[in-house]
Amino acid sequence: MSTASHRPRKKRTPEGPTSNGATTINPSTKTETPSFPLSAFLWPAKGTNTPRWILLPLILLVTFLFRWSTALWPYSGMNKPPMHGDFEAQRHWMEITINLPVSHWYFHELQWWGLDYPPLTAYHSWVVGQVGWWLCEPEWFRLYLSRGLDDPGLKVFMRASVVVSEFLVYVPAVMVCVRQLGRLYGVNLWESSIALAAVMMQPATMLIDHGHFQYNTVMLGFMVATIASMLAGRPLWSCVLFVAALGFKQMALFYAPAVAAYLAGTCVFLRIQPLKFVGIATTTIASFALLFLPLLLGTAYDVYRNVQLPSDAMLPPLLSSIPFTISEKSFYYPFVVQLAQAIHRIFPFSRGLFEDKVANIWCAIHSSGIHKLHQYDSALLSRAALGLTLSSIAPPCALLFFFSRREVILPAFAACAWGFFLCSYQVHEKNVLLPLLPMTLLLAGRGGMKDSTRAWVGYANLLACWTMFPLLKRDELRLPYFVLSGLWAYLLGLPPVSMSAYLTTSRDGGLDILSKVLHVSTYAAMVGWHFVEAFKAPPEGRPDLWVVANVFLGAAGFGFCYLWCLWQSVKASGLLQNKGEVARKVE
Repeated sequence: MSTASHRPRKKRTPEGPTSNGATTINPSTKTETPSFPLSAFLWPAKGTNTPRWILLPLILLVTFLFRWSTALWPYSGMNKPPMHGDFEAQRHWMEITINLPVSHWYFHELQWWGLDYPPLTAYHSWVVGQVGWWLCEPEWFRLYLSRGLDDPGLKVFMRASVVVSEFLVYVPAVMVCVRQLGRLYGVNLWESSIALAAVMMQPATMLIDHGHFQYNTVMLGFMVATIASMLAGRPLWSCVLFVAALGFKQMALFYAPAVAAYLAGTCVFLRIQPLKFVGIATTTIASFALLFLPLLLGTAYDVYRNVQLPSDAMLPPLLSSIPFTISEKSFYYPFVVQLAQAIHRIFPFSRGLFEDKVANIWCAIHSSGIHKLHQYDSALLSRAALGLTLSSIAPPCALLFFFSRREVILPAFAACAWGFFLCSYQVHEKNVLLPLLPMTLLLAGRGGMKDSTRAWVGYANLLACWTMFPLLKRDELRLPYFVLSGLWAYLLGLPPVSMSAYLTTSRDGGLDILSKVLHVSTYAAMVGWHFVEAFKAPPEGRPDLWVVANVFLGAAGFGFCYLWCLWQSVKASGLLQNKGEVARKVE
């Protein structure tokens, strides 16, 4: 008798043997009830053989409707001259890439939203711009003639491009990652679907990308795909996908030390695998080469056509720091100039420690008056930011390196990103999406729906939305902010809508008393802040007092989120368990 050439994939049962926290058992009647509204909405699918492809369209349809409803509202810079905000920046990059030679992309009129993102964003802008030019309206992308355009048709097109980009990259990546986490931890299909809905309904992502206007979910999608590849044991694919994330937005560097630590650890511990290390290094280098290849090929074509740089173009400062002289007549000189200019634009060290008020350590110290930082040299502040950032990310990276377990990936990645957000250079409000991503994905892991995890994940997400309120208020997005953040709090049973996540004891999977006091106090301060901000004007001498209070409280809360993620990383690493085993052996 012949045997099968492969082992069939083991299917997960609709419901696992133990609850992941989405249900509550009544001790008197021994019956299960949903623990929070989101689990109640999907309750009919519990304990049935409902296929994934029935639940999935429902989740995707609902999340799409909320995204498109958010897109109806104003965007960054709408009817606000002279610069017109991020919406105009993205539109302008499209007209740059489709109207100018490739060698001009990073040099063109830098005072008007000059391109300052990595090449993959430029390629994405070229694709979207070509679609808009040929299928919609060329007048939206006329160089010099379309600045500040607030055409309703352009708004629909740009909003649709965000949704399509998200559903092509981010949505499939989240689906795959949640599925991988379900397999790793044995989470049943019903609770994985709840986690998927919670991640898709994350309010901060919708408010920034579909309200304020950004394409962050493309970068975040590549990052989720990187995590999914790591969970599946595919390190080479994780290298390719992470380079894609970096190639779309440089703020993916928040994850870079964690990615490097985990991949290096898998090559060293358990057993040394030099070939695996060489494969990872080679794949990473090849991916970066592939990323910059279109830019360099375009430059080569422009050299062939004798296309000169713009008349007002200045050579990138990085060329002067090279320890040797490059002849302008050498064949490789134009390519070095392009690479140096791209790097100079992508990493704007000349802008200072921070620009706007954001809830990290540096801005909280400076804006609150604890200590004014403008009295120090920018180089000293850069070194201070680098030192503090390295100190904050060293513990999670060490755990990833020395304990290269898949269980450590999500909390350690979140801790590393929180360290960058709190301590690093040139942080913006939207950067909070990076630590929120792996932290929110914890909902799909073991015990992800239990009150303790749900409370901390919800605390981080709602606090992040609250710290972005001054930005959203400027964009006239107050109502979407209250609706989306309030809806998410309701669905997950969180304050200020519900206290269900805080009623259980730590023995039953709930929070400890200190965490409850911290969370409830923060929520009370957030609600009180909104009332004060809405009905009481700040003092005449301190017009930004309420914003400063927002920054200070947000930075403190994010610091506790960092500590919680770091503690979860320690527990997931098995370090505490190993110590316990050693103690028992000694006894």
